[in-house]
Amino acid sequence: MSRNRLVPITALCLLAAPLTACGGTSAASDEKVVTVYSADGLKGENGDGWYDQVFKDFQKDTGIKVEYVEGGSGEVVQRAVREKSNTQADVLVTLPPFIQQADGKGLLQKYTPAGSDQVDGADKGADGTWTSVVNNYFGFIYNKKELKQAPTTWEQLLDAEYKNKIQYSTPGVAGDGTAVLIKAMHDFGGEKAAMDYLAKLQSNNVGPSASTGKLAPKVDKGELLVANGDVQMNFAQAKSMPNLAIWFPATGTGRPTTFALPYAAGLVTGAPHSENAKKLLDYMLSRKAQQQVSDIGGGFSARQDTKATDANAVALTKLMDGVEVFEPDWADIDKNLTSYVGDWKDATGS
Repeated sequence: MSRNRLVPITALCLLAAPLTACGGTSAASDEKVVTVYSADGLKGENGDGWYDQVFKDFQKDTGIKVEYVEGGSGEVVQRAVREKSNTQADVLVTLPPFIQQADGKGLLQKYTPAGSDQVDGADKGADGTWTSVVNNYFGFIYNKKELKQAPTTWEQLLDAEYKNKIQYSTPGVAGDGTAVLIKAMHDFGGEKAAMDYLAKLQSNNVGPSASTGKLAPKVDKGELLVANGDVQMNFAQAKSMPNLAIWFPATGTGRPTTFALPYAAGLVTGAPHSENAKKLLDYMLSRKAQQQVSDIGGGFSARQDTKATDANAVALTKLMDGVEVFEPDWADIDKNLTSYVGDWKDATGS
């Protein structure tokens, strides 16, 4: 589940082969294909993720095969930028603020998928270029075997017991790493206070990681006690990593906080298989696919009219109980992300 390493695979193949399609058929020569560039988290480690089911059902219903390329939230956007003169992707799925970044770079064209009228306005682009397909929230994880009591505050992470036992993914590269900055700036009341805190945290931090998904196994094994992540990915990982538990840091005696970090999808400008891409976007927002988001994927439906009642949905609702959800100023973050990341590097010496 690396949020940085690009690994192309066909959705239905058991083994991934870098830079090749498992079936050996070029996407450019096969009109019954659609290529998806996506941030990781929705495809299961064992072929049991939301993408696995949705892509399988989509091919069965339409005859269209999904070619899947996975990478970090920022990496998939960067790849699409490099390919603008020879576009390969049809659908781009990534997290904020990188979906806004993709839009700003002209990578997305307007398309309104069927069912997007049921998606909250905050979870789709005002210009109609992207729509959330799976809702999600930023969070942290800890090892519940080693830590009998869950940490509750940012300040606790400065304690000596966390020396070399904390790690978070790289801001500006990974969506969840960027989320660390966003949440810290919100919780501490501004950029300077957040950077001052992260500078102190650096004495306990193992160091930046290009991959968020690779941190969970380290936490599960006890190599780390705490790491960053997101609810959907970590909830899904916990099926095979029994020592993982999700938590949301607070400051001092304040309430725990988080913010929405949805998987947002858009039709790529100049997509070589645009009609197939539109069909896939429609399918991902269909009632059937959205009902499977929590049950299979461990996430939250993007549609307001889809109310899941499965065991995962109940557990996810309980997990979010008492957590304050704030809405970041994505326009500001998109505009100033490079500056924020630069300040983080200066503060932490990264």
